[in-house]
Amino acid sequence: MKGIRFILVVSALLAFACSLASAFDPSPLQDFCVAINDTKHGVFVNGKFCKDPKLAVADDFFYSGLNKPGNTSNPDGSKVTTVNVDQIPGLNTLGISLVRIDYAPYGGLNPPHTHPRGTEILVVVEGTLYVGFVTSNPDNSLITKVLYPGDVFVFPIGLIHFQFNIGTTKAVAFAGLSSQNAGVIPIAKSVFGSTPPINPDVLTKAFQLDKNVVTYLQSRFWSD
Repeated sequence: MKGIRFILVVSALLAFACSLASAFDPSPLQDFCVAINDTKHGVFVNGKFCKDPKLAVADDFFYSGLNKPGNTSNPDGSKVTTVNVDQIPGLNTLGISLVRIDYAPYGGLNPPHTHPRGTEILVVVEGTLYVGFVTSNPDNSLITKVLYPGDVFVFPIGLIHFQFNIGTTKAVAFAGLSSQNAGVIPIAKSVFGSTPPINPDVLTKAFQLDKNVVTYLQSRFWSD
């Protein structure tokens, strides 16, 4: 039963993401463009070199392992397992990718972040998640919802969003993204843990914080 549910979840996410894909990643002019690292025998398309289509094999379009729980033993209490063009070379130019997200009980968090190149559609298969996103200026409205197994929620491209496990048991969700590599920008880590670090005076003024608080936050993320 779990195996059937897993297949249905993944199939639904891919179908949803496919409907979004044409709006962002360029549409290919051929059946597929399997990514390779060999520059001698490939053509550069959409950020990757592509192998001769006649040399494509089944493994170019295959990934195994999304049935395995991710390790949530970390400060955030979550683990994102990504399946994009780096894991499945055949995704190159197809404008679609997939993730599994595991959340620890009692507060597992996928912290506020953005995907600069893709809309995300998420379905909960286990547990209870409090999710939300913030709209852009000038409103900066917070839109939230509590999700249960079988519930689906969309995070529009580029907007800050998060998921938080408010249940007493672990939670699991799968998400489709409308890009072969949607990218991810974790807000806190990007701002306070950049390399090299942002001048503390900039962050002190931007966040209206004491400079000691800013340097403390920066030290926390530098040590990751």
